Amino acid sequence: MSGPLAGVRVVEMPGLGPTPHACMLLADLGADVIRIRRPGPDLPGPDGIPDADAGLYRSRRTVDADVKDPDDVARIRELIRRADIVVEGFRPGVMERLGLGPEICSDAPQLIYARMTGWGQDGDRAAKAGHDINYLAVTGVLEAMGPAGAPPVPPLSLVGDFGGGSMLLVVGVLAALHDRSRTGRGQVIDAAMVDGAGLLGALQWSWKAAGRWGSRDQGNLLDGSAPFYATYRCADDKFVAVGALEEKFWRNLIDTLGIGDLPDRWDRAAWPVISAALQARFGSRTRDEWGSVFDGVDACVTPVLDFDEAAADPVAVQRGSFVRVDGAIAPAPAPRFSRTALPPPSRPTATTLREVFAGWQAASGAERLR
Repeated sequence: MSGPLAGVRVVEMPGLGPTPHACMLLADLGADVIRIRRPGPDLPGPDGIPDADAGLYRSRRTVDADVKDPDDVARIRELIRRADIVVEGFRPGVMERLGLGPEICSDAPQLIYARMTGWGQDGDRAAKAGHDINYLAVTGVLEAMGPAGAPPVPPLSLVGDFGGGSMLLVVGVLAALHDRSRTGRGQVIDAAMVDGAGLLGALQWSWKAAGRWGSRDQGNLLDGSAPFYATYRCADDKFVAVGALEEKFWRNLIDTLGIGDLPDRWDRAAWPVISAALQARFGSRTRDEWGSVFDGVDACVTPVLDFDEAAADPVAVQRGSFVRVDGAIAPAPAPRFSRTALPPPSRPTATTLREVFAGWQAASGAERLR
């Protein structure tokens, strides 16, 4: 096993969204992740498609165990006691009712107990249901997304579930591992998507304080309202993305487009006029024609690719940005390390608690991160 987290043992409790994503990241970094799975067939999602999240389960072993069976719960508890990290994404109080709460840390002081919720472990919303869009809605982040005159646009599930959820949980786990290397003791991590989503909006809060970020009806930088930071439809109904924020990129953009006599681009009242001029020009050629025109021009103009096109993009191919896992295309592990190379992702494999215990026992004498 390779990767900077080689030798680190993780128990992943059943969960959706940010929980398996966080554990996928830990597995990508080389950790030995044991995923607890409910026995029986996978239940379909709200759209009726079963196991659509299977791409998040790569590079780890799966153990079937019933969290409602006292014998299985006892075995899970013993597994957690031998681990470095446990990741759980139940609503507050569920793990305690199962007998798998943070009290385990008294028996396993090395344990890092990472908890992933939407609203946090306490507060009036702690027990309420929610999804990515809800966590963004109450942080001010969702209201800031989308151009003036249009409803707020949810950014897939990237900001709440993954950016503010799984990524923040992994940051907490890595920080706790560092602390444990000094103190020898683990701790409990309370990672809430609502906290993480708000934290990702730190730049906009700073801009608001400085007067750069205004009301929604004015439009703002980075929300699609500014004509120099937006997407434009081309003649083939595909799109290009323009990110010409700095003056030199803006000059290169309009020079390459051959557009002159535009109003001051920092006058927000003029943004509709400038946007219309750029749209008329971009609409005269196809996306790929504009890609050729701007190839080599420093104007921050790129084609908007779909998923299949992104995987085939020459630069993505050069960097190996996508891989095949169990026959399906998936993003490659990242970031890259000069000394502890990341292992190639692999399909999940089934195992048993007996096999896991035997393997961990055999490795108990090996050097491990403490």
